[in-house]
Amino acid sequence: MRVKILLLLGTLVACQSQPLTVSTDAGLVSGTSAGAVRIFRGIPFAAPPVGPLRWREPQSVTPWTGVRRCIAFGPNPVQENGWGVCSEDCLYLNVWTTKVDPPAKKPVIVWIYGGGFTGGSGSGSWCDGEAMARKGVVFVTFNYRVGVLGFLAHPALSSESPNHSSGNYGILDQIAALQWVKRNITAFGGDPENVTIAGESAGSCSVNTLIASPLARGLFRRAIAESGAFFKPGRNRSLREAEEDGVRTMRGKNALTLEAMRALSPEALLKGDYRRLPVVDGYLLPDHIDELFKKGTINKVDLMTGYNEGDNFIEDTMSAPQFISFAQRNYGPRAADFLTLYPVERVQQSQQALGRDLHFGWEHYTWAKEEGARAYMYYFDRVPPGEPKLGAFHSAEVCYALHTLAYQNRPWTPWDTTLSNLMSDYWVNFASTGDPNKKGLPPWPAFSASKTQVIRLGDTVESIDLPAMRAFGFFQPYPR
Repeated sequence: MRVKILLLLGTLVACQSQPLTVSTDAGLVSGTSAGAVRIFRGIPFAAPPVGPLRWREPQSVTPWTGVRRCIAFGPNPVQENGWGVCSEDCLYLNVWTTKVDPPAKKPVIVWIYGGGFTGGSGSGSWCDGEAMARKGVVFVTFNYRVGVLGFLAHPALSSESPNHSSGNYGILDQIAALQWVKRNITAFGGDPENVTIAGESAGSCSVNTLIASPLARGLFRRAIAESGAFFKPGRNRSLREAEEDGVRTMRGKNALTLEAMRALSPEALLKGDYRRLPVVDGYLLPDHIDELFKKGTINKVDLMTGYNEGDNFIEDTMSAPQFISFAQRNYGPRAADFLTLYPVERVQQSQQALGRDLHFGWEHYTWAKEEGARAYMYYFDRVPPGEPKLGAFHSAEVCYALHTLAYQNRPWTPWDTTLSNLMSDYWVNFASTGDPNKKGLPPWPAFSASKTQVIRLGDTVESIDLPAMRAFGFFQPYPR
């Protein structure tokens, strides 16, 4: 018994003796600990994009002397909903690790938040990295510019850019964060050659964009994409279209020069509407994302991707007669086949299923087929307890996959905890080796155009045929 106690005390001392000060290329940083996990919050990875740096590519951090205390999250990006403390000075990242030890070379997961490119941050409780660090990865989150500050294109901005582009500042922030990881993650016990980028919704669309961009080449080895992609033709505007939109937006604010634009307050910038999506600018994106995949000029990486049973963004539903007219107008002689797939007798549910299949299922199915490397696909249909009428809603899988159920106020059941353990194990295994499978887990088959089995993550965990394959076959001849 005495020996066991001494061993336990020795383990505790070893954990506490791990250094909480780490050297980065800009200076020393200190963090905090939660048991065996070392946490560094609010590390700057780029200069504050304020004043003359508003709407410019992220610039290098000014090095500091002494030790910078990184124990609190940095401000959230300026955003419409005003969630939390927001500031234009927002380019900070966070690291969770169990070993501040360069030889450790643990796999790294870099999480990119969703929010429609208009909101969100890397400090949300749903993406807290402590549990994932305990499972054996170095987990990183970060902020990127969103909304008009992250995605405004304008001819004056393109003219001053050495790359003759504008409109993709938020994605360039993401690349800057990945470059920081490449340079510095070894000091936090991570392997810079074994980085997985992961994200949900706009974060998943960001993963899609980074895979397509030549600027991100060599910065990651694997990708996890949850409920978001850009395979529908026309999703990304041309630079000219985006610039015209930017001119209209700034003219509406009476800001006709760069000086006037940069003098606008964040509050003034948030008023009005501006389409906030990555732009085909010839620099970050040489072409539309679906075309880059067809050409095969993408960054070919191992891929885990999927979507939820309740993924859809349909708000205004059609009546039964309107739905029949929609089918006849769009599918002509095949309208009856369409209505077999989406019965008018359940018109509301059919429209929800149609939105899911076209806007999420088809895009992730296409992505898994065209990535060009190992691919694994999931279908999440677990209904979280508490609000059953919401179903397996958009983003419901995140707290399961990142093992953060404890941060969400729901009456979780033992099965929810089990499912979260299984999913987070799959995610960690994939980040480690490119294969989610491991002894003790239900087998997850690889996905291809000829082998369309996926793992169902719901009330059971099992391999099934991709549920919407009949629908995808129907839609094949039609533009989406």
